[in-house]
Amino acid sequence: MSASPPNAMQLATTGFLARFEGNSGLRANPVRRRAAETLRHVGLPTQREEAWHFTSLRPLAGIAFQGAHAVHDHGHDLLARVAGIGGPRIVFVNGRHDTAASEMPDFTTVGEPALDETEDAVSLLNTMFADDGAHIEIPPGVDGETILLASLGVAGAEPVAFHPRHRVRLHPGARLTLIDVSLGRGTYLNNPVFDIEVAEGAMLTHLRLQDDATDAFHLSSVRATIASRGTYDSFALTLGARLARMEVHARLAGVHGAAHLNAAQLLGGIQHADFTTVVAHDAPSCASRQTVKNVLTGKSRGVFQGRIEVARAAQKTDGYQMNQALLLSPDAEIDSKPQLQIYADDVKCSHGATVGELDADQLFYLRSRGIAEPAARAILVRAFLAEALDPIAHEDTRAVMEHAIDAWWKGHNP
Repeated sequence: MSASPPNAMQLATTGFLARFEGNSGLRANPVRRRAAETLRHVGLPTQREEAWHFTSLRPLAGIAFQGAHAVHDHGHDLLARVAGIGGPRIVFVNGRHDTAASEMPDFTTVGEPALDETEDAVSLLNTMFADDGAHIEIPPGVDGETILLASLGVAGAEPVAFHPRHRVRLHPGARLTLIDVSLGRGTYLNNPVFDIEVAEGAMLTHLRLQDDATDAFHLSSVRATIASRGTYDSFALTLGARLARMEVHARLAGVHGAAHLNAAQLLGGIQHADFTTVVAHDAPSCASRQTVKNVLTGKSRGVFQGRIEVARAAQKTDGYQMNQALLLSPDAEIDSKPQLQIYADDVKCSHGATVGELDADQLFYLRSRGIAEPAARAILVRAFLAEALDPIAHEDTRAVMEHAIDAWWKGHNP
């Protein structure tokens, strides 16, 4: 009996492995080799896997991604979109540090990443190919203030793939606001991994703007460990990319730790975006909050998968997650899957999801006051998103995100 032909995901996996095998420098690293062998065994995820049931990576199969070679177009003009954010900045172009565009902050270095091994296939790709990354380490009791981390994707005739590996460590009592933006043009795969440690009493505010090119792919992973009385406070706004998946794993490892994983997706055309989170409550008296808003038009598809895991020892857990979707087109689709996995007795956990259209009565009220329909619809959409944006205390970043939302709305509602 002849062997069955390879499926799309096998072809995609084979393509990445062939590129790895063709690079002797990458093969020299034993951690990278083991990651490649693991990927060869498990392959890129398919929709048969529960965690990927709503998101298919099949579009990757038809694209021959090349390594991030030296570029003639550095994409510095893209930074105009975040010009309102002052202070130090670290800029990466196609995964490589751009010294000319960077204004290096204190407590930060850039260089070859510290690699580890993971069973997650998308992170395995990062382990195989990562060659640059920011290493941010804020000393005890120090306020690192604000750092802008910008990832620019610039592809010409050939699609490129890049895999930055960033490490952020806050020592006890330290504070930092990290503004993480992804912008670009052309066809590329942006596959960053963030390894984050928030020590006792420290606080990291992680604000993310994903506005990659419309032909790009964005697959990101955040792995955060939060110690006693530490806080990881994050917000992610997804506007760009043909296919995007943001995955966040937060582990509350010490008492009175907190994790806030909030997000908003604004999608149109045939875009597909997936926001998947896992919050592991491993210690008592910890709190987690997740509020995710989706605004979908055209034939776009949004996904929210959020799981709260409460260990037996994690008594007095307070966990909350809510997903609310606004469908502006009959062809738009949302898949919502909030989950609770609880092994403790004394907890307060809740989750919920709502899906709807713009309120016809509210729209009629605004129009009866002389407001044109496009403007009335914009007012209602912004009101829907307000709850997600309210926690952003950094005024410059909030202004940039609001401007990006306005630009998105004008592009999809001319």
